[in-house]
Amino acid sequence: MALETLSPDWEFDRLDDGSQKIHAEVQLKNYGKFLEEYASQLKRIEDALDDSVGDVWDFSLDPIALKLLPYEQSSLLELIKTENKVLNKVITVYAALCCEIKKLKYEAETKFYNGLLFYGEGATDSSMVEGDCQIQMGRFVSFLQELSCFVTRCYEVVVNVVHQLAVLYTSNKNAPKIIETSGVHFQTMYEHLGELLTVLITLDEIIDNHATLKDHWTMYKRLLKSVHHNPSKFGIQEDKLKPFEKLLLKLECQLLDGMIFQACIEQQFDSMNGGVSVSKNSTFAEEFAHTIRTIFANVEAKLGEPSEIDQRDKYVGICGLFVLHFQIFRTIDKKFYKSLLDICKKVPAVTLTANIIWFADDFLIQKIPAAAKLLDKKSIHTVKMQRENFLQQKAQSLPKDMQSYYVFVSSWMTKMESILSKEQRMDKFAEDLSNRCNVFIQGFLYAYSLSTIIKTTMNLYMSMQKPMTKTSVKALCRLVELLKAIEHMFYRRSMVVADSVTHITQHLQYQALHSISVAKKRVISDKKYSEQRLDVLSALVLAENTLNGPSTKQRRLIVSLALSVGTQMKTFKDEELLPLQLVLKKLDLISELVERVRAQCDCCFLYWHRAVFPIYLDDVYENAVDSARLHYMFSALRDCVPAMMHARHLESYEVLLECYDKEIVEVLNEHLLDKLCKEIEKDLRLSVHTHLKLDDRNPFRVGMKDLAHFFFLNPIRFFNRFIDIKAYVTHYLDKTFYNLTTVALHDWATYSEMRNLATQRYGLSMTEAHLPSQTLEQGLDVLEIMRNIHVFVSRYLYNLNNQIFIERTSNNKHLNTINIRHIANSIRTHGTGIMNTTVNFTYQFLRKKFYIFSQFMYDEHIKSRLIKDIRFFREVKDQNDHKYPFERADKFNRGIRKLGMTPDGQSYLDQFRQLISQIGNAMGYVRMIRSGGLHCCSSAISKFSGLFLIWKILLILKS
Repeated sequence: MALETLSPDWEFDRLDDGSQKIHAEVQLKNYGKFLEEYASQLKRIEDALDDSVGDVWDFSLDPIALKLLPYEQSSLLELIKTENKVLNKVITVYAALCCEIKKLKYEAETKFYNGLLFYGEGATDSSMVEGDCQIQMGRFVSFLQELSCFVTRCYEVVVNVVHQLAVLYTSNKNAPKIIETSGVHFQTMYEHLGELLTVLITLDEIIDNHATLKDHWTMYKRLLKSVHHNPSKFGIQEDKLKPFEKLLLKLECQLLDGMIFQACIEQQFDSMNGGVSVSKNSTFAEEFAHTIRTIFANVEAKLGEPSEIDQRDKYVGICGLFVLHFQIFRTIDKKFYKSLLDICKKVPAVTLTANIIWFADDFLIQKIPAAAKLLDKKSIHTVKMQRENFLQQKAQSLPKDMQSYYVFVSSWMTKMESILSKEQRMDKFAEDLSNRCNVFIQGFLYAYSLSTIIKTTMNLYMSMQKPMTKTSVKALCRLVELLKAIEHMFYRRSMVVADSVTHITQHLQYQALHSISVAKKRVISDKKYSEQRLDVLSALVLAENTLNGPSTKQRRLIVSLALSVGTQMKTFKDEELLPLQLVLKKLDLISELVERVRAQCDCCFLYWHRAVFPIYLDDVYENAVDSARLHYMFSALRDCVPAMMHARHLESYEVLLECYDKEIVEVLNEHLLDKLCKEIEKDLRLSVHTHLKLDDRNPFRVGMKDLAHFFFLNPIRFFNRFIDIKAYVTHYLDKTFYNLTTVALHDWATYSEMRNLATQRYGLSMTEAHLPSQTLEQGLDVLEIMRNIHVFVSRYLYNLNNQIFIERTSNNKHLNTINIRHIANSIRTHGTGIMNTTVNFTYQFLRKKFYIFSQFMYDEHIKSRLIKDIRFFREVKDQNDHKYPFERADKFNRGIRKLGMTPDGQSYLDQFRQLISQIGNAMGYVRMIRSGGLHCCSSAISKFSGLFLIWKILLILKS
């Protein structure tokens, strides 16, 4: 309280001494200095990042994204405000119903379609354990329960929409009119109702085409019967089992019998107890029929045309509305029925979602059998034949269509780059915005056309079980690439697109507001008062007020409903109305541009056609020049991931994602990466071994594939990994070269040359193996030699001067050697204790050999010849300068040969020489043991002190 009383009077005496100004200037200087430093720091960061910073974003990384779709924060009650309370109420109710339908449609497309479609996926037949089907269905029952609630909600909304329209268009003259409806046609309401009926038709088609779901459901019911007979065994209370069985029966009747749409249109639309009358409301029946015909006329004109946007989806809705009209009013327009069927000649099938294809003729004949009886069988058969003819013609024209669209899309992308890179001139701002708008819409139209061709063709092939040619597969895959190229184009330039879209929507709103303003002035200038004119004026004011704001879905919906009322009584001239409708259509498209482009370029359907992927990869491998298109295909394959996250039949959707990831990567490895690795290795080998006699490698005669294009690709993102083709091939070559070099070290130079060639020709950064160019191993172990001394002395030769053993012969390209270092390594390994054992063992071996030696020397035939030759030598040694004559030696050899020869052509003297060699090898081995040991046992070596003299004599004899 004291502060309150003092504060008004208690103030400082305000004396300006200039201090505040000085402080302000100092702070301003500091702030300016901070901004300069910060700007220079940002510039340094931008220079360091170089090309990675700009208005072109990397689609594969997607670190940040722009959401251009404006969200409405005001409620419908706040938006719909005019002085006309009745009109407010009508527009509010209809807008709320349309918003509800859009929400239901979104929920169906994201959650329920995908949950049903992916049921049973992620588990191969070979890995399915008995009982796994029932477990999957057990997890899925809760999803079916949610779907049942969703379908029930759809039924309620359909009844509500019909009631709201029937009340407005009443034929009861006694009932008060809410508003004058003589010239009012709420076409938007019927279009939304058609969308909801399309959702129910789609659910029916998905379940009808899902054999796995039905099989598992049957098996699950059988399991329940088993449980019912013995509930205690399964730990279930019997009183809970019966309600559960009733729930399953309800789910089966409502969802799995293919009667979702039929049950909707067979509802009781006439309210009991004197409520809303629908079936006997002739005014509503006429309005219903008139609006369907009007929508059909607009759709028919655009179907199959380059400017087609969403007419096929509306055509499904029209067929649903036509069947609903027949079910309620039991009247049929035969001419209109025939017109609906005639569309099948132009549009043989419509893809509802993913791989689910819908045939209008089958639907209409099944749902309105009374009308089908009026048609002759020939015309029905003609429609089916038309479908087969369409598929044949499409298969033939696909390559030509692909070439045409390749030119169209390339041209459009050039225009996009050209227009978006130019700076907008203020003097031609409106013209520039109009050009940008047209280019954006053209891109979306190309995306829609491509998506329609791909989905219709692929799904028709699958539905009609016709084989697809490789040419068709390649053409369709090219179209998929073009589709993703359009999406990537919008994404890469998303910053400029975001800026342009905002200005374009404002410009289109301005044009619409101008048209409405002219019409409003015309209504105000007419002084004749009537309630109908008041409704028109209120509707125009509502449209005008709503357009003055962001272009949200709710606002555009309100404008559309308001103009349904505001265009009656010729408020707009014909030359004014058509441009206004065109502007509003453009506004719808531009406001949702990014979302619509993403929806059209969504290639989730490829999951069901992934059998084409191996053929596509083979084509990419053969045409390596276009290898960059791999990014587009993997982008298309990634589109399945968000849809898979709604799978409910597995423990976690992660299981499904892992299966899909594994399958795609295995196919990629088999059909591209492994083939590429082997081809590169083969090319390097042949290039290095050009000196050998090889097949003809002249590229002018045998052709040439420049596989280097694969190594210039950026890594491809797929799930949580990056597929780097260059790194994959490099790793393969490094691994192969290393492993093969370890096996044959003498080939190190060859692999080094191949490594260098890979770097020069393909730009691969190879890793040096760092392997030795020769063997550095320990050699034969002393213990191994000791155990096999008889083999060792026969296979190795001893070099006395260098003290080294060399292998006599070998089956491979190298000879093993044993020297003192190897012996020393063995002694270090086993210890010096092995030396005594080795020497003793060798001594035992030598005893046997010396015994054979002595036996040979004491043989009578040998001994007599030797004594004779010694006597001769003593007699003639002075005459021959102490040299033994060659002729006498030759005669001695021939004499020994006469004693006998072994089967391999050796004489006794040859065998004697081998014996001396083996004795010499064994004694040389002992000598190396003594040299290699750090501490030798003198007692063991002393046994051989006298043997070395004998050894030298033997060597002389051997020579």
